[in-house]
Amino acid sequence: MAADPVRDRGATTIADRVVAKIASQAAREALDAVPEGGSAPHASVVVHRDVARVSVSLELAYPSDIGRQCGAVRGRVRSRVEGLVGMEVHEVSVHVERLHSPHTRTTSPRGRLS
Repeated sequence: MAADPVRDRGATTIADRVVAKIASQAAREALDAVPEGGSAPHASVVVHRDVARVSVSLELAYPSDIGRQCGAVRGRVRSRVEGLVGMEVHEVSVHVERLHSPHTRTTSPRGRLS
């Protein structure tokens, strides 16, 4: 009986946190820019049988085309995770945590922006 070359190669396991870092970087690449005073995108990932479900949280500048930016993030995250890790991505949820507007930025009594 001949050996099965696929089974004999072994398997590579990629930690969820590595996939999450790739997703975070991909989200940042997809955005026009991280808004001034904003935080970089962060992601969490659940992987089951080489299928990833990704949740990305981010902050956006306002005004902007929020729908377009969220769509760009979804597409970029899916393509980067699938391309770099070789996992299927069945879901990319994008959560906008905060909108940053230059018109609502004020200076507090201590001289800090809020």
